[in-house]
Amino acid sequence: MTSSLSLHFTAPSHTLLSSKPRRSVIVAAQTAPPAESTASPTVDADRLEPRVELRDGFFILKEKFRKGINPQEKVKIESEPMKLFMENGIEELAKKTMEEIDSEKSSKEDVDVRLKWLGLFHRRKHHYGKFMMRLKLPNGVTTSAQTRYLASVIRKYGEDGCADVTTRQNWQIRGVVLPDVPEILKGLASVGLTSLQSGMDNVRNPVGNPIAGIDPDEIVDTRPYTNLLSQFITANSRGNPDFTNLPRKWNVCVVGTHDLYEHPHINDLAYMPANRDGRFGFNVLVGGFFSPKRCEEAIPLDAWVPAEDVLPLCKAVLEAYRDLGTRGNRQKTRMMWLIDELGVEGFRAEVEKRMPNGKLERASSEDLVNKQWERRDLFGVHPQKQEGLSYIGLHVPVGRLQADDMDELARLADTYGTGELRLTVEQNIIIPNVETSKTEALLQEPFLKNRFSPEPSILMKGLVACTGNQFCGQAIIETKLRALKVTEEVERLVAVPRPIRMHWTGCPNTCGQVQVADIGFMGCLTRGENGKPVEGADVYVGGRIGSDSHLGEIYKKGVRVTELVPLVAEILVKEFGAVPREREENED
Repeated sequence: MTSSLSLHFTAPSHTLLSSKPRRSVIVAAQTAPPAESTASPTVDADRLEPRVELRDGFFILKEKFRKGINPQEKVKIESEPMKLFMENGIEELAKKTMEEIDSEKSSKEDVDVRLKWLGLFHRRKHHYGKFMMRLKLPNGVTTSAQTRYLASVIRKYGEDGCADVTTRQNWQIRGVVLPDVPEILKGLASVGLTSLQSGMDNVRNPVGNPIAGIDPDEIVDTRPYTNLLSQFITANSRGNPDFTNLPRKWNVCVVGTHDLYEHPHINDLAYMPANRDGRFGFNVLVGGFFSPKRCEEAIPLDAWVPAEDVLPLCKAVLEAYRDLGTRGNRQKTRMMWLIDELGVEGFRAEVEKRMPNGKLERASSEDLVNKQWERRDLFGVHPQKQEGLSYIGLHVPVGRLQADDMDELARLADTYGTGELRLTVEQNIIIPNVETSKTEALLQEPFLKNRFSPEPSILMKGLVACTGNQFCGQAIIETKLRALKVTEEVERLVAVPRPIRMHWTGCPNTCGQVQVADIGFMGCLTRGENGKPVEGADVYVGGRIGSDSHLGEIYKKGVRVTELVPLVAEILVKEFGAVPREREENED
């Protein structure tokens, strides 16, 4: 891009640490470099040659770097995925039957791979001819009109039609069929939504504070930043080929709270609020990711950018990754592998030379995240910074909703609020901007008396689950219903003194982020009593978030799902201070 990306932001009104004392539970992720750092590896100058070149408006891998590339890279080379959208190829593809599509290698690859650039994931294994559609919803902010439209889409698909709140503050809708896609894309645009660049080797949904702009204790409102990032990355939903040929997927978040709701340590790029000489900006973390073979927390880049350079910094990091990232083994193509190869300083140098003025300031020592802050519970009624208004956090069991649920949420947002809804990375929903005088009437709504409670049970509060094998072909086990069932049974056995974060994922891709949970369950196959394969889970314990963040470690491998309840109860007693219900009743 030839024009400057620098933008002007007004410094946040709340940039000093809150004076409210809070018990130290969740603390800030480290944003300054460690005191001792190892020397950067020696990198040959030829290694720093960009591996992609601009050709006919799209970035493509140079011929000299195509040896040993993975199959997905070959698919991208054979046909540019973004042409399905930018040159309207989806219109012709949608006219074909699945039989016609499967008879041609190119169209079959379109459906199974390239459509992911449009946010469409074919469920070939379990739901042939049906698609999951993932949206872009920066900061998790949506409207009643958008919610109603999504409900209208999934309603026509019967039992296959449903929606999930994801662990990136986003919507995924299910049951979509290919002939409907062109009209759905137009419908999304009509309500200000897009699904563009939400899958495969693209930038995923920018995450921010779910109560941004209404949080009395926020450091900065993250919505302007996440919105700009999303608009920039998708070129205002028109498609941005500058960043559609990354080596792998890439996650970004902007931190605006002391609570670290945004989970910065598991993002490829995380902006951590920090001042420098009276100027507001962000320290930078890079490289956090999960994969089947390796999971790493983000590390300091030793860089600070003023608020107006959020986009130039993002552009520079993405260009460095796009240009230099390897494209062989897909398990070794996330950005942290490049950082390892170049060294942090070497990677930083590549980012710096791609900044508009060729300079990147070192990290600031004026971190604004309060390290003594206790993470707040978002469920229930809470006062906003706007006098007379409140927000209400609702539990969405494992993030799953039906069309009627979405319509009802839209009605409540319109009736009691301003037609706005917020999604959280814990797969729950917030209704903001409710007049405090109306909160009691809202709490009495039948919708809140059943599944979507503002006061879920203590173990349900922190329950997260990926899609599981009901819809996902990669999942080994069913997750959502099982997560609910196991949790309900465990709650009958033990009483816990505080919320425990329990995450379920159906396979080693860990979309359910089990490594950051207090207790995590990763689907696997294990041996049953008769020696035959049965559904099981590898159980993780000890995940933490914050600057003392720690990825959970294996507690026990290959546990049959039928044997999880007593094991979880045992872990809660041994590791988290739970009390068996029988003993609790006797003591009472």
